[in-house]
Amino acid sequence: MFAKRMETLRKKMAESKIDVALITDDDNVYYLTGYYDYLHMEFGRPTILVVPKDGKTLLITPTIDLNSAESAARVDRISAWNDGMGREWREELPAATNGATSIAIEPDHMPPLVRAYVDELVGKGNLSNITPTLAEMRMIKSSEELQLARHAGQVANAMMAAGRAAIADGTPEFEVAIATSQAGTRKAAELLTAHYDDADMSPNTHFLQIMASGKDIIKTHHRASTRIMKHGEPVFLCFCGMTNFHRFKLGFDRTFWIGEIADKSQAAVYEVAVASQKAALDALRPGVTAESVHAAYAEVIQGAGFEYPFRCGRATGFSFLEKPQLVTGDTTILQPGMVLAIDGSVSVDTFRAQVGDSFIITEDGYEPITNHPKSLEEVII
Repeated sequence: MFAKRMETLRKKMAESKIDVALITDDDNVYYLTGYYDYLHMEFGRPTILVVPKDGKTLLITPTIDLNSAESAARVDRISAWNDGMGREWREELPAATNGATSIAIEPDHMPPLVRAYVDELVGKGNLSNITPTLAEMRMIKSSEELQLARHAGQVANAMMAAGRAAIADGTPEFEVAIATSQAGTRKAAELLTAHYDDADMSPNTHFLQIMASGKDIIKTHHRASTRIMKHGEPVFLCFCGMTNFHRFKLGFDRTFWIGEIADKSQAAVYEVAVASQKAALDALRPGVTAESVHAAYAEVIQGAGFEYPFRCGRATGFSFLEKPQLVTGDTTILQPGMVLAIDGSVSVDTFRAQVGDSFIITEDGYEPITNHPKSLEEVII
């Protein structure tokens, strides 16, 4: 799988007359080599994948992670560097780029420290952008990736069910987060054991739970707190960060109420949010543009008298945000094999309703990969 991706990239580089690509985005390094860690630039330690259009691939990575790199990375050679020794990660780059007239980088994903050195080493005039090539490669998922997506959906479903079960009058928000994390980890461990020969891949969820209740419901990306939830209040759960199974990401969220809807006006807002997602799904199929799905969703929201909404959704995969985005201006044609998170949402001054799921585009429509009830009567706990 990784070798095939690398071969495809090198063919595209040859077609574009790119001599060397320097890959620094963590997700793209994983996509091409299978290598990942959790402590790259956060600890000041860059990892750089050097891909020549011909010749041997090179992974430059910190010595502290060398054992992991040797175990996971599908590359021809690994060069490990240590903190404060010699020229560190810079040591290999002059030889790796020597003689190249066209070098492609990821401008938006190259650490400023590395970018400054590369500019000095090769000159800005010799640099081009490899990001669009990689983004296009990653749009259509392989059969292996689609299996990951379906399994990620099972993990997300387990988290949502556990979160719903933990929501109650008198319960603090953080207890919901604990329940969702445990459920997601256990489901991921079950799937990893049954379907994958990868003992190094962690099943543990590792993202702060996005949720809000009561008056905080309008805070879109609020994290679970010590706030005590109360009868009649709305509660929002979002798993757009926590659904990260075997590095494959999805989007998934729901709005609930505890016992009853104390503020009856919230019900009508919620119904519009659900209707806006349904409109997007009615438009969703291969052959249409990404922005047309967003337009169908936005029309419902604005037609009901609410403000123009944020994007309807986005593609996901080994990154939280991939191409295309379901938003005005994105004219990408949807194709079978894409994985998209699709929301319905409405915001007012004192309330915000959102429902979201993830889908695989198929030959004649779409396949849902997250599932949880969303009708009004079913989201009152």
